[in-house]
Parts: sequence; structure tokens; C-alpha cells
Amino acid sequence: MLRRNDVFEMICENFGQDAQGVCRHEGMAVFVPGLLPGERAMVRIVKPEKRYAFGRVEKLIDASPDRAEPFCPIYKRCGGCSCQHMTYETSLRFKQDQVQQLLARVGGLDITVPPVLGMDEPFAYRNKGAYPVGEVGGEPVCGFFAPRSHDLIPLPACGCRIQGEDSHAATQAVLAWMKQTGARAYDETTGRGLVRHIMTRSTTSDGLMVVLVATRRDIPQKELLIRLLREAAPGLLSLCLCVNSRRTNVILSEEIHTLWGQPVMEDTLHGLRFSVSPLSFFQVNPVQTERLYQLALDCAQLTGEETVVDAYCGAGTISLLLAQKAARVIGIEIVEPAIENARENAARNGISNAEFIVGATEDVLPRLVEDGLRPDVIVVDPPRKGCEEAVLRAILAAQPRRVVYVSCGAPTLARDAKILCEGGYVPEGVQCVDMFCWTGAVETVMSFSRP
Repeated sequence: MLRRNDVFEMICENFGQDAQGVCRHEGMAVFVPGLLPGERAMVRIVKPEKRYAFGRVEKLIDASPDRAEPFCPIYKRCGGCSCQHMTYETSLRFKQDQVQQLLARVGGLDITVPPVLGMDEPFAYRNKGAYPVGEVGGEPVCGFFAPRSHDLIPLPACGCRIQGEDSHAATQAVLAWMKQTGARAYDETTGRGLVRHIMTRSTTSDGLMVVLVATRRDIPQKELLIRLLREAAPGLLSLCLCVNSRRTNVILSEEIHTLWGQPVMEDTLHGLRFSVSPLSFFQVNPVQTERLYQLALDCAQLTGEETVVDAYCGAGTISLLLAQKAARVIGIEIVEPAIENARENAARNGISNAEFIVGATEDVLPRLVEDGLRPDVIVVDPPRKGCEEAVLRAILAAQPRRVVYVSCGAPTLARDAKILCEGGYVPEGVQCVDMFCWTGAVETVMSFSRP
């Protein structure tokens, strides 16, 4: 049993999840953030458990050639990115290895994971930012919460490098408005204050939307806020107010008011037009989203005659792409506003062979299959927890010719892949896409066929 504050010299053997280094002391695994495989360091135990422990680097003795200087001054405190201490190429290899190991160890699959599809310029890629607002020394600030806490880490003067410049300029304009008007930041411990979050959304074809999340509708000097934002962000198209007075960690409510500009923006994806509102789901990395969805479309191998089910369809982005190549597409999504967006987007693009059903996939898909639906292809894009058992049972009962699995969680992909393969499916291919550069997350598309 290791004890808190014990210090040992350790050598990092490999990566764990979210890019922590994994060391061993007398056989016990010690997870050390910021340590790379092959590096030797003095490690302090900060949280011992029965079978493993967490540590931190006290002194780096031997550095890896894959080590890099983090480009963000708040990298170690923010927790948003976990891979800045390594080269970008190393982060891609880490993600590839993680998926490979999980598919082998958890899924029991003998399949080769090719190199991850990365970005040429992995900066300023995010089209959405949500910044909690607080006060430091009596001054309003915004930034990010430190890992596993609500301790606010203010944005550096240079802004966040994975967000666009307009996003940072907009946050600073809102903070300037707060200083000039005396608007107070929300204090979650007391429930007092006005401004809770600043959210920014941008599109490749339109501009910038700013959403001010506040506890009440009557904000001071609205005209001043609009003027400061328009001066700071020339691409501003919209300023919306989201009223959220609940004592909750949920950022947005459904009460949205347009204070200036357009209530929705428009973005394009593979030539299709999509409306983007404050509450819309849309992937945060448009460049990599195109690659990811093209992979899913290629894996479906559609000829124009197929019936396709798109489970966990969100706002219907993949559904509408599939509908251009299939005879019929059925999208399933539990979030009703997302289904409304999907139907609007289908009408906007003149697509009439896609229908959308509101409901939990684990309820709707088994019911459709029980009623006789036998789709040729089923596409699933579940949340990080993966597919529910009822969904996988329904897929095996329907026996589609092909299954395309779009995953944001490699451990659950491996778990679900094993179930599909035990049910008679054969894995055909797998490809990872670096959607969230500099983080430990990776998107994966995996295809299965029935012999």
C-alpha cells in the first residue's frame, strides 16, 4: 500500500487513458499526468488507492524526445487539453495505440488500426466555446474550470489557442461591459449574481454568435454590450440572451432571446445547409467532421436502394448525408429539439426520404424491429457510454447487411464490437479521426458486415 506524499524514482512504461503516464512501483500501477513513455522521474504519490495510485512529477530526470513545451500558459491548471506536453505526432500515435489495445484487450479482435487522421493545423479548430464567468480580485473573468473542480482558471491574455480569435475578442468585450456596468458574475455557492457563462458559436460560412447566459432577462445597458461586441468582433452576426436562474450545472436553458442580429446561423457540411441555433448540436471541428462523416458514408456502401437506420441521429447531419445515397433513412434521437432541427434541415435541403422519430434508441429501435423493420444498414453514433444492450440486441435481431459504428469512446466501442462479433458480424475496417486535437479523446468509425 503506497502512502500519500511518498516519493519514488519511476520509469514510465506506457500511456493510460487520457494520456496519463503509467508507472509501476513494486507491481502497483501509478498514473502520472504529464509523463511520457520511457521517461524517468521522481514521482510523488498524491492519491493512493488499494490497487493503484495517482502521482505527480516532482522532478523529470530523463526526458523523451517526444516531449514538447506546452503552448498554453495555463495548460497544467486548465485540464482542457491533456496532450500539450508531447508533439502533435506523438498525440496521434497515443490515440492510435489506445484504440488498438482496447479492441484487442476488451473486444478480443484481431484488427489493425491505421494511423489517426490528424489536422495539418491543429489550432483554432473549435467552432464553439463555453466559458464560465467568475470574479478574481473583484474583477470579472472568464475561463475554464480546473479538473474535477469548479475552481475557475481565467483565460490567458492570448486566449485559448484551440478557439478562434473572434471568440476570444467576444469574451473580452463581455467582460468590459461587466466592468463598465457593474454587472456581477454569478456565484454558484450563493446563487447570486447575473452573468453565468459566455458561449460563442461560429460557422465556416456565416459568422459569430454570442450567447450571454444570465440569471434574469433584464440586463443593464444592452446597447453598450452590443456596441462593444460589434467593435471587438467584426464577424458578429448575433447576440442572444439565455435566461438560466436554476441552481444547476447545466449551462443553457430553453429560454433564449435574440438581443441583436439573427436568431440562427447557417453552416454547410458536404454541400448541405444546416441551421445552427444556441441549442443546436453541431460538431465542434468542421474540418474533421467532414472527414468523419465521409468515412461513415463510405463504410455504409450505399447503392441507392437501401433502407438505413441512423440511431442517435442528433440534428440529422449523418442522416441527411445518408439520404442522398439511400432509398429511405430513419433517424432516431431522444432530444426533441434536435429532431425538430433535423426535420427543418431536411426541408431546407429538399430531402424528402428521411424521417425522424423522437425517443430513446433503446426503446424505439427494438419496437421498429419487432414491428418488422429490416434495414439494410444501421448506423449508430452513441454517446460516450456506448450502445445500450437493448440496441445491440435489436441490431442482431434485425440482421442488417452492414453496421457502421461512429464512436467517441474507444472503451465502449471495443465492448460493443465484441457483442456484435459474437452475434455473427465480422469487423471490416476501423479508422480514427482526431476531432479534438491536443486532448485525450478520439473519434472512431468502425464497420461490420454479416457474412
